[in-house]
Amino acid sequence: MKKISLFIFTLLSIFYFAQLNPVKTDTLLTVEIGGIKQAIEIKTDNTNKPILLFLSGGPGSSMMKNADSFTHILKNQFTIVQWDQRDAGKTLELNPSSVQPSVELMGKDTYEVINFLLKTLNQKKLYLLGSSWGNALGFYIVRNHPELLHAYFAVNPVISQLASEKELLKTLKSHFKDNSVAMQELSQVHFPFTNDEEMFYLRKWLFYKDGKQYVTSDDFKKGFLQWSKTWSAAWNEVMKIDLPKTLKKVNCPVYFLVGKNDIQTLTSITEKYYHEVRAPKKDLFLFENSGHQIHKDEAAKFQNTIIKTLD
Repeated sequence: MKKISLFIFTLLSIFYFAQLNPVKTDTLLTVEIGGIKQAIEIKTDNTNKPILLFLSGGPGSSMMKNADSFTHILKNQFTIVQWDQRDAGKTLELNPSSVQPSVELMGKDTYEVINFLLKTLNQKKLYLLGSSWGNALGFYIVRNHPELLHAYFAVNPVISQLASEKELLKTLKSHFKDNSVAMQELSQVHFPFTNDEEMFYLRKWLFYKDGKQYVTSDDFKKGFLQWSKTWSAAWNEVMKIDLPKTLKKVNCPVYFLVGKNDIQTLTSITEKYYHEVRAPKKDLFLFENSGHQIHKDEAAKFQNTIIKTLD
């Protein structure tokens, strides 16, 4: 603990003096967040550039490893921050979560991360981006701490996830109507999920529809059910999120970036919410050639769209 504290003190000193002489920084930090060690990566060529913090999808996934492929344009405008959430990526390598992850717990983690970044980089606000599941945490901040945000970017967001999952099941049953194995497994899916295999069958055939043949293997099922031991409780919380009923007004600018072909977090649900929600400033950007992963499918347009909102 003393070593970590000394390291953080040294780092804070470096960033403090960098305010006078902004420097290039590419560093991976180990910071105590929510009672455990968590990994935060900061990349910038000017420590005075506004912060853009990414909230990875999943849950249990990391965007850190491949971040350069969808931030190489953004880095001209922002200090780019990737954070591996508890029980994901480099944070999991450091230590497993001491308690079962939940939306509330990880929302509080997000708040701590934001405060750490603002203090470390001597800024009053930052830009926040949530991808898929990351929006469960992002909208937690939008709801509870909008004063900390220049703006929020909701990328393929969870809006009314139960409604989205129900439509997904209909789509998959229609698509695989001539596949007896798919129909037999999809017929076992009910809402809310009563066991982890129901969610597995829904995701298996969603991914198979996207061309991922490996999902039919025993190893994939084993891995998914292992993931479920940690995350199914948190995902069942996400299934209860219904922003049109619970968050009709936000107090910071909000921008929705959605793939036209996204059936995992249904695009039409996001579009409807965009038109209904009240915000000091809002916009919606549709990505014609993308599904659920627009930062991969249309990386350049994804980045340039974010930059466009700064004007």
